[in-house]
Amino acid sequence: MIPLFNEAPIIGSVIKDLLPVFPHIVCVDDGSTDTSAEAARAAGAVVVQHPVNLGQGAALQTGFEYVLQDPEASCVVTFDADGQHRVADAEAMVQRIQSGEAEVVLGSRFLDGRTRLGPMKRIVLRTAALQIRWSTGMPLTDAHNGLRAFNRQVTSNLHLTQNRMAHASELIHVLSTLKPRWTEHPVEIVYTDYSKSKGQSLLNSVNILADLLFR
Repeated sequence: MIPLFNEAPIIGSVIKDLLPVFPHIVCVDDGSTDTSAEAARAAGAVVVQHPVNLGQGAALQTGFEYVLQDPEASCVVTFDADGQHRVADAEAMVQRIQSGEAEVVLGSRFLDGRTRLGPMKRIVLRTAALQIRWSTGMPLTDAHNGLRAFNRQVTSNLHLTQNRMAHASELIHVLSTLKPRWTEHPVEIVYTDYSKSKGQSLLNSVNILADLLFR
């Protein structure tokens, strides 16, 4: 499941890379003002649309509710729309759920050395993980990673109310209450020229820091 907002140049290739491994892809178009929805449909995804931009948390919740309408859906993966995630990482995370090892698998860019991070983003993400440890008791190494996998039961109990950046912290707080069997999985975040051109890396760091300060 992919939350989608103004990613028309890249979303088609992201979906085409995913389809050989994940044949059922749902994109939640969160009020895009470009041709993201059309590009996602043309690439082979099912597209659910918000009429206005509500934020990534709202897009995720819409996606969870849509996927749960399929009685055969046993696992949900959240995957970013901007090409920063590796399909192989997502596949390995699903395998850990299907094997019965865990009910939730959370991606972490800090469990191996593949991801290249700037010093400021590294500090912000490490600080966010430490704050989440203190507030939930969950010893996460990466609390703001968009690559996640949940089994059906856990997904049915996820009810996000924070629509924007705070949804990432809220999600971990919900998991700490549900107490599923969970683990982290090493993943690579690829900061591409495309994502950097949008200023996404710096903006996300600022948003995460603001969430920590004012939550």
